[in-house]
Parts: sequence; C-alpha cells; structure tokens
Amino acid sequence: MRVISVINYKGGVGKTTLTANVGTELAWRGHNVLLIDLDPQSSLTFSLIRPEEWHERYKDRYTIKAWYDAFESGNELPMQNLIISPQRVNDRLDGNGRVDLLCSHLGLINVDLHLAAHLGGTTLQQSKRKFVEVHGRLAEGLSSLSQEAYDVVLIDCPPNFNIVTKTALVACDGILIPAKPDYLSTLGTTYLARNVNMLIEEYNSYANLPGGDPVEVIDPQVLGVVFLMVQEYDGEPIASHRQYIAEISRTEDMHVFPHYIKRNDTLFGDAPKNGVPVVLQGYDSGRYGGVASGLTGVVDDLAGRITEIEASMAQQEEEEQGRTLPRVVWSNEW
Repeated sequence: MRVISVINYKGGVGKTTLTANVGTELAWRGHNVLLIDLDPQSSLTFSLIRPEEWHERYKDRYTIKAWYDAFESGNELPMQNLIISPQRVNDRLDGNGRVDLLCSHLGLINVDLHLAAHLGGTTLQQSKRKFVEVHGRLAEGLSSLSQEAYDVVLIDCPPNFNIVTKTALVACDGILIPAKPDYLSTLGTTYLARNVNMLIEEYNSYANLPGGDPVEVIDPQVLGVVFLMVQEYDGEPIASHRQYIAEISRTEDMHVFPHYIKRNDTLFGDAPKNGVPVVLQGYDSGRYGGVASGLTGVVDDLAGRITEIEASMAQQEEEEQGRTLPRVVWSNEW
C-alpha cells in the first residue's frame, strides 16, 4: 500500500481535481484506491457524494474529524469503520477497481488546536515523544488497515503546513505538488520542499529516543510538480505559462511531470455535480479529449516517476551496504 499526499500552500490550484482524477484513473486500471479528504473545505468529499447525503448519513460519524476527535478523547476508533464507498463513482468503474473515501468535515479546522494541546511535556524528552506520537497519528491509523485492502492511498491536504498536514506528510511515501503556471502558485513549491525536509529531520531525530517504543523513521519523496489549468495555443502552453513551467523545471531537485492538465472550466466545474471525475466521463476526442488524455498521461508519469525513485533508492542502498537488494517498483501497467 503506497500513500501519496497531494499538497500546495496555495489554494485553488486544482489539488482536489488532481486527487480525484488520479485516484479514479488508478481504480479504472484495476487498483483499489482510498481517498482521504484532509481539507476542511471538503471539496473532495463533495465532489464524490452529494452535500445533502453527507449531512444525512455521514457528517456525525463517517469523517476523518471523528477519527481525530477519538484521539483527542483518548478512545480508539478503527479507521476502517469510517470509510465509505461512493456509489456513483464505483458504478462507473464496472468492477475494474474500487474507490473508497474517508470524508472531511468543516469542523476539521479545529482539530489542529486539539492536536497542539497534546504536544506539551514536563521534560524535553517527553515533549519529543509527544511530537512523534501526535505527528505519527495518521500513519498509525493507516497501518491499522489491511495492507492488502488498498494499492494506493491519496491524501488531499489542506493548503497550509499545520499539524494535520504534517500528519499526512509523516504518513506518506510520496508527495505530489499541483500548481497553476502563475506566480503565486509556483512561488511556494521549493519552500514546501524545504519544510518537508525539515519535518523529516525533526521527526526522525525524535523517533527512537531511549526509553520509548521504537518508531520507524520516515523518508517521503517529493515526486514532483503537476501543472493544471494550463491554457494552450497551437497545441502548446501559452507563452506566459511556458515561462513558469520552465522556471520550475530549472529548479534543482524539483521534477516537473511531462504531462499537464489543460484548463476547461465547464468540464471540471460540472464534474462535482455529477459525482464522477472527468477521467471517467468517457471523453476521448475533440477539445475534451485533450483534457482526458492529459489526466491519463499524468498517471503514466506518476508511475514512471515512482519507478525511477525506487530504482535510485535501491541502487543507493545497494552501494551503501555492498550487496544486491531486491528491487521493488510500481507495475508498468499503471
């Protein structure tokens, strides 16, 4: 089970669109996918289920907020008991794979305050243990799920770097950064990568303190930037968009996915009303076909990127240990 967090400090960059479409495309290719909506705006939740259905059936219990609230009260609430299966999406999958959802809640914005209250300690060592416990909370919850239940978990993060977001970064294997090709959307990508590295160093330095239970160190990889809402002219991004794409491409250690997602306000604006992401709506020709091919191309890029990273990590570990290690890569079918 691989866990990928989708995050950008800037809101309105297509983060939810990317999460929903990558997840459902993977399910169409035969994989079981869990989508977790960590954004209090709940856009991913309301893209897959109707707001009235959420109010009537899910808001009081079947949300990620209920799971964090149980931690606050000192109770254990199995994450598996909160997961739902959006019917409209799964009906379109024709049994190829499955998309499950852990809904968000508008009250999730208050969870950060509750988690922060658990960070104190009477000694420095106790504070460090609390840091690991709080920030590892989501990782612990995901580890309670059957590892065979899902091939991929995609986490739609809020546009900030608060504690809830950090729990997603601690829990994940890879980080996907959506961006619009404009100044504000691209400004924070390298800053985000730096903050991720600082979080990794801090968490790992506290992970195995004497006298505490051993905790696995983390090493989430920044998979790269996916550009969305790209405007084209004559089959390529307009000049102003090319400028920002090229600028990020030149940034050291920042990968840019070769495929991008074209802007189409009508297509993406109507998708949440239907509860079915664009990638499942059967567009394969005309102006809509270009949008759909961009989405599927991004999923191909994602698979290739992870294969590349895992091969590089395996080679590095092999060189460090002086022996041949098994190489684990994502299936090329992705």
